[in-house]
Amino acid sequence: MTSPLTAPVGDDALAARRSAATERLGGAALPAVDEEVWRYSRVGELDLERWAIPERADGVPDAVESLLSSLGHLAGAVVVRDGSVVATRLDERFVAAGVFLGAATAHRGGVDALGSVIGDGPDVFTVLNDARGAAPVLVDVPRGVVVDAPIVVVDWISTADVAVHPRLVVRLAVDAEATVVEWRGSADVAALSVPVCEIDVDRAARLRHVVVQDRGPGVWEIATTSARVGVDGSVSVVQAGLGCDYGRSRVDCRLTGRGASGDLDAVYFATGNQTLDYRTFQWHDAPDTTSNLLFKGAVDDDARSVYTGLIRVEREARGTNAFQTNRNLKLSERAWAESVPNLEIETNDVRCSHASTVGPIDADQLFYLESRGVPTETAQRLIVAGFFDEVLEHVTVPSVAALVTEAIARRLGERP
Repeated sequence: MTSPLTAPVGDDALAARRSAATERLGGAALPAVDEEVWRYSRVGELDLERWAIPERADGVPDAVESLLSSLGHLAGAVVVRDGSVVATRLDERFVAAGVFLGAATAHRGGVDALGSVIGDGPDVFTVLNDARGAAPVLVDVPRGVVVDAPIVVVDWISTADVAVHPRLVVRLAVDAEATVVEWRGSADVAALSVPVCEIDVDRAARLRHVVVQDRGPGVWEIATTSARVGVDGSVSVVQAGLGCDYGRSRVDCRLTGRGASGDLDAVYFATGNQTLDYRTFQWHDAPDTTSNLLFKGAVDDDARSVYTGLIRVEREARGTNAFQTNRNLKLSERAWAESVPNLEIETNDVRCSHASTVGPIDADQLFYLESRGVPTETAQRLIVAGFFDEVLEHVTVPSVAALVTEAIARRLGERP
């Protein structure tokens, strides 16, 4: 699998963009927890001065090589190490079809794609990413091209006490189709990660986007994903939250074309003193649009989880169907989960609902298994594993679903 890159053509444009963002950053402040979208967060603990900008990295870590091997057949892969692109490959079939995968600076006009969906972003962290991101990655699929195997982007942190600012732009032209897996991992180091992902799905295009956050326990991550979906297009974003000391993910799914659809799903499992924090926005800007959200999480030990979500239906968005469900299991008396779903509807002729639950393992399910001779600890593990299955079925890359399932099983097996 090879894809020779042309000489960078966007270095000057990227430098200009970073300079402008640095100016904006000078007058910006970190958000406060009294802002609704940051309520219950740990942003007040963040000290940006603690983290250094990493030097340019080289080489693919052994752990990443092993991960890529375990994922099976891939259409292409990019490895970003400590903020630098260190490897890129793409099947020659897709190179010939005009697919681009690699550093945005190596694609004519690639830097112009930065901000095309997210603009200046919802908060200071998008500006921070613009100012300090060194190697944005672009996935560009031309009109009518179907990429029939996953494209994987691995973002890996190897160095302690650094701040990385990964940027990924995924663009699908009219009637294109692709699956993109974003895997965020690290060595056992303390670090800060501020990823931004922009997704642009044109008319009748189909994107399946899978994000696995499996950082080490010393990492803080504040991530933003923003998707825009055109007429009759569809996007599916499935997240798995496993790692980090504090891991935050904001997802905005904006349905701008008639008949557009967006599915948002997540599984997350926090243990120890972890905090996993999810904020979602389902924006319905056009008629006959559909969004479905299903987030399922578990918290154990002294861990915390946060979910807040908003469905917003604009006046023009008649015929909207929008659904939002968040379910949480508390596996310890000390664990804590917050769930706040919201609706804002500006028109009639819509079908919208939201639901949330926070509670322990269902006593009836536990009794049923115990009454048939299943030991209590085994029964608890079976119930929790089954709880996540509904979301894991939406992970359309079987090898990724298997790795996430194994990670959850390991956590369940470590419970006292």
